[in-house]
Amino acid sequence: MDKEQNAIDILKQYNQTHITNLLNKLDEEKKQELIDQINKIDFHQIMELYDNTKKNIEIKENIIESIPYLDKLKLSKEEKEEYDKLGKEIIQSGQYAVVTMAGGQGTRLGHTGPKGTFKLDVYGKGKYIFEILADNLKEANEKYDTTIPWYIMTSKENNKQTVDFLEKNNYFGYNKEYITIFMQGELPLVDTEGKLLISKELKIKEASDGNGGTYSSLRESGCLAEMKEKGIKWVFIGGVDNVLLKMVDVTLLGIAIKKQVQIASKSVVKANPKEKVGVFCKINGHPKIIEYAELPEKMAEERDSQGELKYGESNIMCHLFTVEAIEKISKETLIYHRAFKKNSYIDETGKEVIPQEPNSFKFESFIFDAFEFFDDMALLRVKREEEFAPVKNKEGADSPKTAKDLYEKYWKKMKI
Repeated sequence: MDKEQNAIDILKQYNQTHITNLLNKLDEEKKQELIDQINKIDFHQIMELYDNTKKNIEIKENIIESIPYLDKLKLSKEEKEEYDKLGKEIIQSGQYAVVTMAGGQGTRLGHTGPKGTFKLDVYGKGKYIFEILADNLKEANEKYDTTIPWYIMTSKENNKQTVDFLEKNNYFGYNKEYITIFMQGELPLVDTEGKLLISKELKIKEASDGNGGTYSSLRESGCLAEMKEKGIKWVFIGGVDNVLLKMVDVTLLGIAIKKQVQIASKSVVKANPKEKVGVFCKINGHPKIIEYAELPEKMAEERDSQGELKYGESNIMCHLFTVEAIEKISKETLIYHRAFKKNSYIDETGKEVIPQEPNSFKFESFIFDAFEFFDDMALLRVKREEEFAPVKNKEGADSPKTAKDLYEKYWKKMKI
């Protein structure tokens, strides 16, 4: 069957005749582009996700328990030396890689362009976020006498801008041979009637499938195969927007090796029981991050015998995996979360519609939803002011101002 007929049959089967009508109005080049896109989309998956938006989520009876962690500040000298030695061996033998999730735009910061291209006003002259991350990795390379492969995940929306920016700035002195840029996956946007939206480019409108798509994107882009070929055993995955992110931490790596687990993370203690952050726990015997809205208030305030919050380990998007773990997760289907958002689209007359109210569903998975595929993980508590300075909002908490203050304070202390 030819590609066009196959596309038309799919559209008919899934009640997307508005796209069939559009096909008939396009010139040959645009028509072929849209046909290729239709043949690549998993319509069954999208319609299943759409059907789920009409169902009430069943709250299953979950057994929630606290999760053990180690506090970096409370490790004995001997423990820390043992963990650091194990971690150092992996890094020095070239078995470690870093992935930066950099698919987002700096819209919330009032910045036009990818978030990594935002310039933080530090030391008067400023530093780009990508520059800060590159410096962080260069310092680790020098310390451990190696060059760590750096994988940067972009999105279709910001890939070209990111590549152009990094090339223009000569990758901030990082060896280009060790940098690989790959794109995260996308999923179509669906309106409340189950119809796929059409973009200004006269294609089906898609949006990034969330940071949980990192695993499958690593596999589908060939990066995972490349890592295995290079003999990489451990991969750190972190976000682009934390300017105090320690991407190479021999202590965390050593703990994961010693504990013989496939995943590890860092946490910071919750500022107070009501802080709106996801926290680490175990649900039905498996590691999990539970969103603040899902944790009963009584549990959020519970304390252990040391007076510490039982559910006080906040997620700072600082995760470590074995290559085997990434491969396993990349073949699984993660839970998709839906977000009801405002999205402009082209209607059947060819006119652009800019809605005033949310009109469509975006589907995304989260990186930590994969933790439940494992029985255990290692968790290391670190100091917030040393490792967590996110740049998310234009003003207030987690803004360029708070990140600048934390960054300058930390490096001033390090130089003393």
